[in-house]
Amino acid sequence: MGLGGGLLALGLSPLMLAQGLYLKRTVPQLPEPEGPRQGELGRGPELRLLIVGDSSAAGVGASFQEEALSGQVTAVLAKSFRVSWQLAAGSGLTTREVTRQLQILTPQPWDVALTGLGINDVTSGCRPKAWIARQKALVELLRRRFEVKRVVLSGLPPMHRFPSLPQPLRWYLGARALALDAALQAWAATQPHCDYLPLNFDMEVEDMADDGFHPGPRVYEAWGVAAAAKIKAVMG
Repeated sequence: MGLGGGLLALGLSPLMLAQGLYLKRTVPQLPEPEGPRQGELGRGPELRLLIVGDSSAAGVGASFQEEALSGQVTAVLAKSFRVSWQLAAGSGLTTREVTRQLQILTPQPWDVALTGLGINDVTSGCRPKAWIARQKALVELLRRRFEVKRVVLSGLPPMHRFPSLPQPLRWYLGARALALDAALQAWAATQPHCDYLPLNFDMEVEDMADDGFHPGPRVYEAWGVAAAAKIKAVMG
């Protein structure tokens, strides 16, 4: 997740533009958490998992990867599978930028890809039609280059409940996020190799990171548990 650099592209009112620029200057820039970005754990049938996305997939808001999405989802899956996993994610990335980075990642086969994307697409002004085109390109690359069997597409978080966003900017970005999320859910339902994962978790102040914008460990835990359940359902 991130405020991104496309505020002017959003066509904001002077008030909302001023709010966005103020937030870019004042919201703490949290680092990606320490810890391994690939590994193996668990016992059972082999499951190869690739996690891709933006700062949320990278775990910003947690201190260690064990508390972040990668650690949470693999810990649950390891109870049923021998999990080989890798994290390919970074702060500030849009879906298009993640796709570009994956084009230079060493190709190897993965059973499942789990995505965490969308906030930077929202803040850069991406509209639903372009958003779905980006998702299609990402999924096609994952299946062609990395032989991914299933892609679990995490939805967008409820930006209209982000405590760091003032009104009316919170309402505006929240509405844009809801539109992209609805488009993603509808498109995923038409794709035989894709599964949509809603991120309708609580976003209270105590559940968020210190910047009020990224998930805290409790949100990552809920996301990881839900993602693991989805993966087990489609790969079991």
